Amino acid sequence: MTINKNYINFIKDITSPKWEYGNKIFYFVISICFTIIAYYHLNIGPLMSTDSIGYSESGDILIKLNFNLLDYYSQKTISKINPSYIYTVPVILISLLKYFFGDGWQFAFMTVNLILILFSLVIFSKILLLLKVRPLIISLSLPILVLSIDLLHWPRYVLTDTIFSFLVMLIIYIITKSIISNKIYYFVLIFVATLLFLTRPTSIPFIFAFIFFIALSKIQFNYSPKIILLFIILLFILTPFVFAVFYQLMNNYLINNPQAFFLIDMVKSGIIIHDRPNTWVDPPNTFFDVLYIYFLRLLYFFNPYAKSFSDIHIILNSIQTFYIFLSIVVWSFLGLNFKVFNKIVFLILLISFCTSAFHAFTLIDYDWRYRFPIIMPLLIIFPLSFEIFLRKICYRNF
Repeated sequence: MTINKNYINFIKDITSPKWEYGNKIFYFVISICFTIIAYYHLNIGPLMSTDSIGYSESGDILIKLNFNLLDYYSQKTISKINPSYIYTVPVILISLLKYFFGDGWQFAFMTVNLILILFSLVIFSKILLLLKVRPLIISLSLPILVLSIDLLHWPRYVLTDTIFSFLVMLIIYIITKSIISNKIYYFVLIFVATLLFLTRPTSIPFIFAFIFFIALSKIQFNYSPKIILLFIILLFILTPFVFAVFYQLMNNYLINNPQAFFLIDMVKSGIIIHDRPNTWVDPPNTFFDVLYIYFLRLLYFFNPYAKSFSDIHIILNSIQTFYIFLSIVVWSFLGLNFKVFNKIVFLILLISFCTSAFHAFTLIDYDWRYRFPIIMPLLIIFPLSFEIFLRKICYRNF
């Protein structure tokens, strides 16, 4: 009986929000997780892609212009479609790294990416601490991030993905702090959102989601899991209809517009995932065929599997998807009386939906690059659901 009582006391102690070793443990775990991620990338070294070359060339132009952004903005760089200012953040960063580090600028860029990964892990934990999630749960959740194929892939690339993902996490942290303090930090939010906008054009769905969430918080919205899931499911069902109507309008009135033609042509070709013909379907003949293409794109945005993926890639993606799905299920059944938690989950699901919808209408990249910024936010739901489970189920026995 004494052993059993001591065992129960030990379990209660380590699962307590005020466990004396809690903060030390999870900071230790952050250090271990970051070390693994950093070692993996440093061992491979920085990598360039087609977009990286565009950023590099634009950085050279900015240096030649003596960092005069007004002169730089007047030129067409990187993209023929998007204005130059859309890529201000990566171009300034690369130009500064080239100026100070010379030929070592690519390694310096990867180092900056890794530092941002470390900050992202800290922000991930700080969000959960603000929500009073137990340090032990945070510590158990962090290793899942190390298993994320996205965190083991994109930081070594000279691309905007890691910068963008960090800014997304920072905004979620600011909004979480605003919810807790019942005070919206508009100036800081606008500043970080501006940096997000000036990082790459795919910021549009994120900024829309943030604005929509803040606007919705001003009214008496029911943040119960069932209402939130119903809302997201309705959006998921209705959005392909809206996109199919937009497609018809573009096809009728904007066929001569280069940007519209690009979107129209991809649908006419039955493209689901860009440059992956095995995912394509037959060219559409009816409105419902177009509807089917947009519906498939919404689904495929979250697809963890592709024929060209390695076994380890598929396994890690599947584990990650399982954790996210399980977390949402646990939250949906047990999260009724956790209003603050529900707000954060709603924000994350809203961001995820808006991002998937944006890319379903425009382009889903060959390597699912644009899914990276929503991975860490989605994984926040796991420790939240774990915390809910402990509060509602386990502590009934103590």
